Amino acid sequence: MADGKAADRSNQRYRTRKDLIAAAARLMKEGRKPSLEEVAEAALVSRATAYRYFRNAEALLVEASFDLAVPDGETLFAGDPSVDPEERVDKAEAAMHRMVIENEAALRLMLASAIARVAEGSADEAVPLRQNRRTPLIEAALAPARDRLTRSSYARLCAALAMIFGPESMIVFRDVLRLDDETAREVKSWAVRALVRAALDEPRSESGGGPRKARGPGGRRRTEDAAEPGPSAAVERRSGPGSAAPPGRSSPD
Repeated sequence: MADGKAADRSNQRYRTRKDLIAAAARLMKEGRKPSLEEVAEAALVSRATAYRYFRNAEALLVEASFDLAVPDGETLFAGDPSVDPEERVDKAEAAMHRMVIENEAALRLMLASAIARVAEGSADEAVPLRQNRRTPLIEAALAPARDRLTRSSYARLCAALAMIFGPESMIVFRDVLRLDDETAREVKSWAVRALVRAALDEPRSESGGGPRKARGPGGRRRTEDAAEPGPSAAVERRSGPGSAAPPGRSSPD
């Protein structure tokens, strides 16, 4: 019962944050640059509540502009007959990649604001620092293949893909690896496809064990012993990736 109440509170906080961002986006579409108080009024929350989630109006407006630009899974796949999870996940990542490149400055400000709040100790642990926009897109891409994955494999795959979707990978490719956008997209395309293949090759049994079918040379399948999976609850709690990318092209150093 206590866990259920905690989950309800957490979900409510995410909804409140989402409502504030949505209200700011609506006001911006009207050509306005609203204050935090105006956004709070439009979202039907108090001024104090708004300040719990955003330190100032600028931080909120930056994130609202990002919210307007993020691709929507339902729209992205509308009329798309493909049920190939590799193709769909790659399409979703390509859309997210374009959005990140087109909104780099705003996204860097958003990341800097979130990092600063943690570094300053001003972040409220009960209040989410970031809105999770990538998971709904990933879930929309994987929807036709959902019944081909166990609950733990699905959770692990979504968590692994979440590390590639979004602005954080852009920081790595640009600032750390010094790769151009085209090369970064090629690497990410290879990575997301490899993760989907690895997840689909995992055994269907939640408990694991027994032979598994893996891809051999030339795409043929061969039987090999399954790796012992970790507890699904731990995977979902930590959102830790557990699938290794298959051999093929080597990633750049």
